[in-house]
Amino acid sequence: MATEDKKNGTAENVPETPKKKQYVQFYPGPIVRETGIDGLKLDFNYGVRLQVPKGNYHVRFTDLDTSTILYDADASEAIVTSTKKYYIHFLVEVWKDAQLIYTHKLDLAGKNVHIHYPVGTLGDIMAWFPYAEEFRRKHKCEVYCSMAEELAGLFKPAYPKIHFIKPDTTPPDSYATYYMGIFFPANDRIHQPTDFRVIDLQLNIPYILGLEVKERRPVLTPDKPRQIKEPYVCIATQATSQAKYWNNPRGWIETIDYLKQRGYRVLCIDKEKCHGYGRHWNTIPYGAEDFTGDIPLQERVNLLAYADFFVGLSSGLAWMAWGSAIPVVMISGFTLPYNEFHTPYRVINFHVCNGCWTDSSEEFVHADFAWCPRHENTEREFECTRYISSGQVCQTIERLMQEHKLDPKRNLLERNKK
Repeated sequence: MATEDKKNGTAENVPETPKKKQYVQFYPGPIVRETGIDGLKLDFNYGVRLQVPKGNYHVRFTDLDTSTILYDADASEAIVTSTKKYYIHFLVEVWKDAQLIYTHKLDLAGKNVHIHYPVGTLGDIMAWFPYAEEFRRKHKCEVYCSMAEELAGLFKPAYPKIHFIKPDTTPPDSYATYYMGIFFPANDRIHQPTDFRVIDLQLNIPYILGLEVKERRPVLTPDKPRQIKEPYVCIATQATSQAKYWNNPRGWIETIDYLKQRGYRVLCIDKEKCHGYGRHWNTIPYGAEDFTGDIPLQERVNLLAYADFFVGLSSGLAWMAWGSAIPVVMISGFTLPYNEFHTPYRVINFHVCNGCWTDSSEEFVHADFAWCPRHENTEREFECTRYISSGQVCQTIERLMQEHKLDPKRNLLERNKK
């Protein structure tokens, strides 16, 4: 930073004071669970939380899985909490006047456990939800998931043993709460034990919940029979950041033309017909049938479930297509293939700049719709997808059709005969 000396007309270089990183915080409410000892209360609703009355007390927290003592100090008339807010197999010990008076091991069996999901996001919830059911099975607990009601409605048919509650509500007599997310800045080790940029968007959650780290597909089911007679595919072309778009200006037009030649109807199922910010605006591609609009997500599932396959970006509708158990062609350059669910039909061009989202030296800026950290405002801006050709995408589609034995023209003739 340069400061000007107005008297002498010179500039002096003064180092900027680095901004302190701000980490998200949650408020789970007061501690109300009694321990049986007067004034001593305990829960695990934001890490371990122990309310200690006035007196000569000593508190110790231990991680039983690693045999690590996390806290070991005197306390009086205070609330003692762990720094880490994700799942840890805690042992809590309390002494009074040098005598051990209370011990408690985290035991979720039969308890009410709150798994808290953010609102305002689609793909993230699709990615993260399956681990709630795995957590319930592992610990034999009553799992309450707070999330947007429309998303809860998608999951209820396939997950009948999960309790769904509205956002910003808590289950009765909550014993423990775990907060789902990828937390910024990415070096937040309060809410997540590792850096999500180098593991996988989905796999951050089993790390948070202490589960086996492996990919899990969400289960989404249609609630209506097939409505469209002709063979069709679904596409989604919109996203929340320009880096996610397929920035080849002819990519979608040529791919849609190819799909039509192969005998498909091409349905664009984005919410927005036109979306963008500043100098970047993106519209439904020419040639696609307009199925955009603010319609119920269940209707999207009903379309996806009967499509031959889906073509889209690293965005929420791709995760929804995966959950609907259809093949997914994913076009992405700003993420590396490990970041999303595995699909054999992933399209990326490694000959140009790629992988900025999954680069641990880069921090994503949510407020910058035009985020392109290496080449913004240069001729190389968004080259990661500008250099993905329609030919590369169509070759991938052709391989998918061969492997799944898809022949839309023949299938249409067979349906017409029926």
